[in-house]
Amino acid sequence: MITVIALWPVFAKTGIAGWSALIPILNTYVLVKIAGHHGALTILYSIPIVNLIVSIVVAFGCGRAFGKGGAFSFFLLWLLSPVGFLIIGYGRSKFVGDLGRQTMQAA
Repeated sequence: MITVIALWPVFAKTGIAGWSALIPILNTYVLVKIAGHHGALTILYSIPIVNLIVSIVVAFGCGRAFGKGGAFSFFLLWLLSPVGFLIIGYGRSKFVGDLGRQTMQAA
């Protein structure tokens, strides 16, 4: 529940409907897209050890998309993700786009 509350404004800042935070696999897909990766990367979350590596990569991509550094991305977007997404969603962070691009392509 806290993850939905945290992700809703994050998705809204990127121009994606906030209700997509309610659907479990869809919210992971949206996070992968916000991080700037191909949506098929979501499938790798189902592989036990690989999902740890993919989640770290996605956390760093999401941090970069909101102008955050590596330490913030690792500790607050990966290790304590609800807290990090609450900070991004309800804080002053602005979506700068994946890899620094200003707009996000349609999912």
